[in-house]
Amino acid sequence: MLFWHVPAPNEALLISGSKRQAQDTQFRIVTGHGSFVMPIKQKAKILSLALREAEIAEDCVTQQGIRLTVRAVTVFKVGDDSVSIANAARRFLAEQARMEELVGRIFAGHLRSIIGGLTVEQIIRERDRVAQEVKAGSHNEMEKLGIVVDALQIQEIEDATGYVTNLAAPHAAAVASQARIAQARADQEAAQREQEAMALKAQYERDTAIKRAGFVAETEQANARAAQAGPLAQAKASQEVIEEQTALAQRQADLAAQRLEAEVRRPADAEAYRLRALAEAQRDRAKFEAEGEAYRRTTLATAEAQAVRVQADGAAYAERTTAEAQAAANALRADSLRGGAQELIAANRVVENLPALVEAAAQGIAGSNLTILNGSEGVSQVAAGIVGQGLAILDVLKHATPKGSQASQGSQAAQASQVVEVREEGRPGAAEQPS
Repeated sequence: MLFWHVPAPNEALLISGSKRQAQDTQFRIVTGHGSFVMPIKQKAKILSLALREAEIAEDCVTQQGIRLTVRAVTVFKVGDDSVSIANAARRFLAEQARMEELVGRIFAGHLRSIIGGLTVEQIIRERDRVAQEVKAGSHNEMEKLGIVVDALQIQEIEDATGYVTNLAAPHAAAVASQARIAQARADQEAAQREQEAMALKAQYERDTAIKRAGFVAETEQANARAAQAGPLAQAKASQEVIEEQTALAQRQADLAAQRLEAEVRRPADAEAYRLRALAEAQRDRAKFEAEGEAYRRTTLATAEAQAVRVQADGAAYAERTTAEAQAAANALRADSLRGGAQELIAANRVVENLPALVEAAAQGIAGSNLTILNGSEGVSQVAAGIVGQGLAILDVLKHATPKGSQASQGSQAAQASQVVEVREEGRPGAAEQPS
């Protein structure tokens, strides 16, 4: 519409002549939407809010008194708030084309003042610091102008006196020296690489020649092998025939060996084993028979020696017993003659026959076949038993009355005759005296 004005996104519409005032200004600011402008009564102007750029090239003197030419660039724009827009409108609305120049001059003055307090080294090494100090120093002025600084960069520092060049000379010389050293090392490495490449090339050529010679030799060998293929095949066939014949002969030899093993060697081994077993059995039997005969003879000799020892012991004991009986009889006879006792006289007759009885018993024992289990102690026990029986008879006779003396003599004689029953050697039923 003719009277409807809409500002662009980077513009602000300034309407003057209206009685309504939303801000503390004499005009109305419209951004982001349209507004109706009454003709004749109101007037509308456009203020650009776009980004602007100002280049600065200023001669400055440092703290050391060295003159430098500093080139910088600043990026700025009118602030988006109403106060900034109002300030910028009052100052630059009619001279918006000269805004870059005015802002550049303001920054140039602050740049000279900041660089005057710094050394060349600080300016070179701390450019960000210089830019920040310039922005901080111009903040108040920019705020009054309604300007917002987005960036300030120092692009170049020119030194007409050569101070910067001389300052960089030692580093440049060191860098140049390092560059020459690096170049020399690079040349040396390049030479080494060239030598290695040449050596690899020579080695490759040698390997190629060797492989080529090998291929030629293989080709010639293949040709020779092809020429000898017929005779070689015939020789291989003959060799295979010989190998088969050899294998057949080996199998026949193995079969003959197995037949010999089964028909001759194994029966011979079996017969030898049988004969060896029979010989060992005969040897063992002869050994056992010899040992049995030796044991039998040893046993018989031991028994005969024991029998001889028993006979000798019996004869000696009989003689000793006979002597003791005669001595006892003589003693009794003397006592009877002195006392004149009739019973003793009768007993004397029995006593006179007692040695004969004991001797007969001893002879019977000497000629008998007794089995004495405990040796000479058994013999002594047998003889002691006989003598004991005889003494018992004598004691009975001593206490007998005269009337019964004859009967007693007869009964005691019968008992004495039955003291020991022996049998001749070789008779059956002989009594065995236990130990």
